[in-house]
Amino acid sequence: MSRRIIIPFGPQHPVLPEPIHLDLVLEDEIVVEAIPSIGYVHRGLEKLVEKREFPEYVYVAERICGICSFIHGSTYVTAIETVMGIDVPERALYLRTIWSEYSRMHSHLLWLGLFADSLGFENLFMQSWRLREQILDDLEATTGGRVIQGACKIGGVRRDIENKKLDEMVTGLKDLGSDIRELNKVFFNDSSVRHRTKGIGIILEKEAYELGAVGPTGRGSGIAEDARMLGYAAYDKIDFRPVVEKSGDCYARCVVRGKELLTSIDIITKAVDKIPDGPVEVKITGTPNGECWARAEQPRGEVMHYVKGNGTRHLLRHRVRTPTFANIPFLVKALKGCELADVPVIVLSIDPCIGCAER
Repeated sequence: MSRRIIIPFGPQHPVLPEPIHLDLVLEDEIVVEAIPSIGYVHRGLEKLVEKREFPEYVYVAERICGICSFIHGSTYVTAIETVMGIDVPERALYLRTIWSEYSRMHSHLLWLGLFADSLGFENLFMQSWRLREQILDDLEATTGGRVIQGACKIGGVRRDIENKKLDEMVTGLKDLGSDIRELNKVFFNDSSVRHRTKGIGIILEKEAYELGAVGPTGRGSGIAEDARMLGYAAYDKIDFRPVVEKSGDCYARCVVRGKELLTSIDIITKAVDKIPDGPVEVKITGTPNGECWARAEQPRGEVMHYVKGNGTRHLLRHRVRTPTFANIPFLVKALKGCELADVPVIVLSIDPCIGCAER
């Protein structure tokens, strides 16, 4: 006769990069229910809008998460610019697009390494992080920061990139693309990776849509949605298609992120080819008076920044809906019925960012 027991998974666990906490209800070695515990990390970021003036708050928005830093900052300033009716220079929009894709690449390579580590594939972990170093080096060279870039400001960006440097970056990415293709061959074709990921944590398109899955998690289940197709920044001038897989398992989510690395290289190459000359910022006057939702595609999915101002230097409200928060119902459903040994793989397959989810 089977007996139910409850065991904690996290917030500290050898395979977890961040403190996610789940109570797993088991019958023998099978998970019959996963109960998430939200709120282990809480920093009260929304309260800070009352203490930091709206231009300074860019730095707070960037620190919602280290890995997603740049896109958090750019989405926040986009919301403020929309409220204030600011026309951002076109070159600045292209630079935001380029840095956003660099941010996506460094996040995906970090995740691929951690995912390999959860499978016990240590040399694949080291190779993923070795390739990530080139991305971080380019970010540091062009923004001054490897993780927190601090490049966005209301009205544009804080610094330009010389056209010669942009061409050098594209040349470096072409070489990196060859290495990424070799990396993907291992992730997609290695028998041990396929054994641990294929047919594990399956949720198909209809159910994933009903659960509100976003980003690579949703696209791995066949949901062809990508916030970049809204055309913010310079994405409306760059042709690309979102990567979609239909099998809905851990393997599909892995494939989506591996292929998105190559999509990001293609987007950066097209952006550098089209970027116009000109200023990278405009002077802002006045204060925000109104409200706006700004949407963008983080490495983990769609993020939303809501701002509301009343014409003073301090916002009335700043609210963030992060992709990990949206993907938690998907995770809970995917864990139901799995074996205990597969829990780390399924958890990491959604690329959880608890710093983003718990603000």
